[in-house]
Amino acid sequence: MHTFTYTTRGVCSRSIDISIEDGVIQSVTYHGGCSGNTQGVAALARGLTVEDAIERLSGIRCGLKSTSCPDQLATALREYQSKL
Repeated sequence: MHTFTYTTRGVCSRSIDISIEDGVIQSVTYHGGCSGNTQGVAALARGLTVEDAIERLSGIRCGLKSTSCPDQLATALREYQSKL
């Protein structure tokens, strides 16, 4: 299992802890942000492949911001893929 922390940018959450095994997301924990929303995103991402999560979450915006907590998860997962 590979576990890493991604420091978010442009959102209320400060960072995301992500665990991945065999290309499947095992756990996601946001630090900071809107608790209900980040817990919901984390629960929905669990069990998805990295590719599916990126496809579903990329480009989601929060209000007038150019990103969101879900979009930042997709960004973290793309960064993870680039290091494989």
